[in-house]
Amino acid sequence: MAKSQIGLLDPEAINRAEALGLHARYVVEGYMAGEHKSPFRGFAIEFTQHREYVPGDDTRHLDWKVLGRTDRYYLKQYEQETNYVAHIVLDGSESMKYGSVGRPHGATVTKLQYGKVLAACLTYLILHQRDAVAVGVFDTSMKNFIPRTGNLASIHNIMNMLAAFEPKDQTNIAQVLHTLAGTIKRKGITILISDLFDDEEKVLDGINHIRFGGGEVVVFHVMDPYELDFPFNGLVEFEGLEQIPKVMTRPREIRKSYLREVEAFRTRLREGCERQNTHYQLVNTAQPIHEMLSGYLAFRLRTHTR
Repeated sequence: MAKSQIGLLDPEAINRAEALGLHARYVVEGYMAGEHKSPFRGFAIEFTQHREYVPGDDTRHLDWKVLGRTDRYYLKQYEQETNYVAHIVLDGSESMKYGSVGRPHGATVTKLQYGKVLAACLTYLILHQRDAVAVGVFDTSMKNFIPRTGNLASIHNIMNMLAAFEPKDQTNIAQVLHTLAGTIKRKGITILISDLFDDEEKVLDGINHIRFGGGEVVVFHVMDPYELDFPFNGLVEFEGLEQIPKVMTRPREIRKSYLREVEAFRTRLREGCERQNTHYQLVNTAQPIHEMLSGYLAFRLRTHTR
């Protein structure tokens, strides 16, 4: 048995995957319970045949013309051939290991853990509405990938893959996006979940490659509140990730310049996305996932129904 398979059969790994799936279902069904329209719809539906009505069938699909001619109840049946595929790609590089926010039970939530939940929620939502989704986790290349599926039962495999992934390498977001753009065969949506700690111009070029093919792109820029606010004091040794060396410094002396650089970094990314008609959403891991996701989905519905 392969080592990866052994890991997925480990009880702790199974529990993590089940918890991830349950959390995603809770968030999505809570959102949908508000009778929102789905913000990610995209079907091409063709009539294929009739079948006789049986009690319990949805009467909205009755063929009234056939009823008028034959005085018998028949349903129209359709073949649902989706022309809409969502590609969800999660940054699993080492910088995503960072986390400063403790929850009430004391656990720290890393950017990767938050990103996994976000990816799980979006996957569940898209499969729940019977569209197709492909999900991958990457660092310098796509490391784990589950290809296109429209089957809600696939959620278990996807949760296992997400829950089991452990970061250990650097990142190359642009290369992953360029490679992905070459594999996308039809218009759809690519959802990038990342802290975007990479060459921003190259990242934007990768986004543009996907947009050039007619696909939509949504960017969830995941950052820890300590990265956004830099509330450190005293003499602090910062441990680098992705082969960046340790740095000893007094945060108070560099806070203003640090915050200025972070804000400029975010602004360049946001404006670059806007120029390419790409949704850019800053994600602060201190915000509960259901609040962040519901807010974005509500925004998406407003902008797509005007």
